Amino acid sequence: MTVSEKQFTTIIKPEQDETTVPFPAPKLTGTAAERFLMTDKVTVITGAAGSIGGALAEAFALAGSHVAIMDFKHNPTIDKTLHEKYGVKVKSYTVDVTNYGLVKETVRQIEEDFGTIDTFIANAGVVWTTGLILNDASTLDEWRRVFDVNVHGVFNCAKSVGEVFKRKGKGSLIMTASMSGHIVNVPNYQTGYNASKAAVVHMGKSLAVEFAGFARVNTVSPGYTDTGLSDFVPTEQRAKWWGLTPLGREAQPEELVGAYMYLASDLASFTTGTDIQVDGGYCAV
Repeated sequence: MTVSEKQFTTIIKPEQDETTVPFPAPKLTGTAAERFLMTDKVTVITGAAGSIGGALAEAFALAGSHVAIMDFKHNPTIDKTLHEKYGVKVKSYTVDVTNYGLVKETVRQIEEDFGTIDTFIANAGVVWTTGLILNDASTLDEWRRVFDVNVHGVFNCAKSVGEVFKRKGKGSLIMTASMSGHIVNVPNYQTGYNASKAAVVHMGKSLAVEFAGFARVNTVSPGYTDTGLSDFVPTEQRAKWWGLTPLGREAQPEELVGAYMYLASDLASFTTGTDIQVDGGYCAV
């Protein structure tokens, strides 16, 4: 009798205690390069009006995916630009990710408008700008603002799209964390941001277990990246973190997209509960 002919039971999820393993593997077709393509898939990206989210929207559209954009700031030109450039359907939705009811309704509307959702990238986030928590400006309201967007916003998205994936039986949820969720990056004082991104990293691992059987869940942890979010930081201070990064610079937003595209693709069919650090080697030293 072969292993596949024997019956074993899973012990990971209580509600599946009587479920036999091993589960069947997906039937993958085509070459590795073909499995990397997103032709006619539907990708939802939050925070796509920003630098990283915008790079993601462009990359997924280039790969053939239709793109739904959820953002607090609506960019009226991005839909037309991406559609005309790549021939895919693109539609933006104005959403505050901290509002669970609005997120849930928008996800429902996207599924209705596009017919399905294959990948959801929870990318919307804010930074901590008040430095030391002992500073007068570092209030509980400021702490809550960061957690409301970076943690509770991701929860709202995960809960809403998780219901879609469970009903469909498949899907990929990718959440933007940060290298700050793994280490205390210097010379910045940003305890609120670090703590929020550490929560996202572990949320991803936890949801990978909860969603196992119908969706994969992973996180991407960018390092210092040249986006508008760090424009308020003096160049002299940014130069310090360039020197602390083995590659000696910040990432360009376009350099992050490969990790997301891999996690969304069929090449990642056995990848879940994983965090990919794209930090120029910062966490290695």
